[in-house]
Amino acid sequence: QVQPVEPGGGLVQPGGPWRPSCAASGRTFNSYAMGWFRQAPGKEREFVAAISWSGGRTEDADSVKGRFTIPRDNAKNTVYLQMNSLKPEDTAVYYCAASQRPFELARAGYAYDYWGQGTQVTVSS
Repeated sequence: QVQPVEPGGGLVQPGGPWRPSCAASGRTFNSYAMGWFRQAPGKEREFVAAISWSGGRTEDADSVKGRFTIPRDNAKNTVYLQMNSLKPEDTAVYYCAASQRPFELARAGYAYDYWGQGTQVTVSS
């Protein structure tokens, strides 16, 4: 079992970078695929990016392709969301989550068993 925890978010200028992290407790972190989702005010939660347990496979949403990456460090039980070229429409609460389902389901929220509490990222000048 893992429990993802995301530290506090931040206010970022448009065009800038931000890298929220997600540290997961538990000794089996490296057996879980990890994903990031986000929810903007008045909108449904949406998939952002995911990485397989080994780090060998990744998936990302079209809206962030080429701007966001999802590196993980299994030695530190941590997954990151490297966000570049941020836009105001990236403003949302970002959640990380852990899954042991087949990676083909990585874009589906129901495939994740453990969720962090969320971290607010605001992109504004």
